[in-house]
Amino acid sequence: MGEPMALNLLRAGHAVTAYNRSHNKLAPLAAAGAHIAHSPTGAVEDVDVVITMLANDQAVRDAMLGTAIEALPAGAVHMGTSTISIGLSKELATEHARHGQHYIAAPVLGRPDAARDKRLWVMAAGPPDQIERCRPLMEAIGRGITIVGSEPWQANVTKIATNFMLMSMLEAMGESFALVRKSGVDPHLFLEILTGIFNSPVYSLYGKIVADRQFEPAGFRLALGMKDASLALDAGAAAAVPLPLASLVHDHFLSAIAHGRADADWAAIAEVSARAAGLADT
Repeated sequence: MGEPMALNLLRAGHAVTAYNRSHNKLAPLAAAGAHIAHSPTGAVEDVDVVITMLANDQAVRDAMLGTAIEALPAGAVHMGTSTISIGLSKELATEHARHGQHYIAAPVLGRPDAARDKRLWVMAAGPPDQIERCRPLMEAIGRGITIVGSEPWQANVTKIATNFMLMSMLEAMGESFALVRKSGVDPHLFLEILTGIFNSPVYSLYGKIVADRQFEPAGFRLALGMKDASLALDAGAAAAVPLPLASLVHDHFLSAIAHGRADADWAAIAEVSARAAGLADT
């Protein structure tokens, strides 16, 4: 996700310094004119805004709360676009303030092809002046922006809730497709009905993946889906909001991982329902 986002920032005329823990993945950005840093510290020196797009809490913590936050200039802003926990978002806000810096959360909704085509949806929260400061960057990577609050963590809980909606849809799809397949109905005919009723690109995209049982290559890895299910359960516990469906989805992600599907697309959660229905070719 980070590479296409950075490429769109470059296309919009922004100066970009890029860092990736896998240095070999930076070649396309270097070719497009990005300056390449060799450490998180090198990536944040002398910048106005640092943008993080990383897989999980630990990756963000390792990148920002070690030496990088010490090297980020006073007055600079950290725009976090990753799907992370509410707790880490609050910690980042506190630590950046302690260092005389700013922090906004701006997690994005979309798969890598959406990032490439500048079709991400940005949900942002934080101090209004810092959101406006970063608005040109958000406009460069996305097709829409929703400001959800003045506390950064509010954007993170919104992203967690959005991903919970998506994984719940995938669970329902898995069960429904298992039912029609087991009953001898062509799953592609069922998909035609679904897309006609819901008229949603999300249903069209994921419905086709499930109908075709084409779970590789992954647009979003199943292991990351399980991470987001855990974030939803943690957020629900913190707010005293029961999320029984999140528990079910979490366990089905775990079952899929136990069957070696951690690196498949998260839509492969549908295989759990198919397997439970005795569909041997899953």
